Amino acid sequence: MNALVIGSGGREHALCRALKRGARGARLFCAPGNAGIADTAECVPLSATDVSTLADFAERERVELTIVGGEAPLAAGLADEFARRGLLVAGPTREAARLESSKAFAKDFMLRHNVPTARHRVASSVEEARGILRSGEFGTEQSPVVVRADGLAAGKGVVVARTRVEAERAVHEMMLGGRVGGDAARRVVIEEALAGREASLL
Repeated sequence: MNALVIGSGGREHALCRALKRGARGARLFCAPGNAGIADTAECVPLSATDVSTLADFAERERVELTIVGGEAPLAAGLADEFARRGLLVAGPTREAARLESSKAFAKDFMLRHNVPTARHRVASSVEEARGILRSGEFGTEQSPVVVRADGLAAGKGVVVARTRVEAERAVHEMMLGGRVGGDAARRVVIEEALAGREASLL
């Protein structure tokens, strides 16, 4: 079975190693991959978000299964395009991926479906965010608060601020200072800080 893994990080490296162990004799590709992955899979110099070119490659190489490692290709609609072409892909559609690619969308989804979540507000400008933070809705000047970039920010889009001053600095750095790239912080989500254990599920 020919397989393709999309991405270039540690997650994709682990996926490639697992696939190689379980499918001896199969061709395994990774796009774009990295030097470490090259020991396990054939790295293909294609951008993980170049959806059409990746689908062309999968058709040409008779890839029977594609596994998407990261969020950006899913947000770009990779699973939708592969499914449209009849290619087997492990990954949610662009619409479903919005739960990860837009924090504001995810919060609204949780509220609509009665999923417990921290109180929040969404701001589209530094001034709006500053007004929310100074309103007292999330406690005093010394209360912790969480500031999140709305979009994908490669792990740099969340700040747990210990004070309002730290929160305002985080908003400024995200929205104006280039802390996160591209359009990730056109909006920010401000939410109450909750104490407890954190768990990530994949």
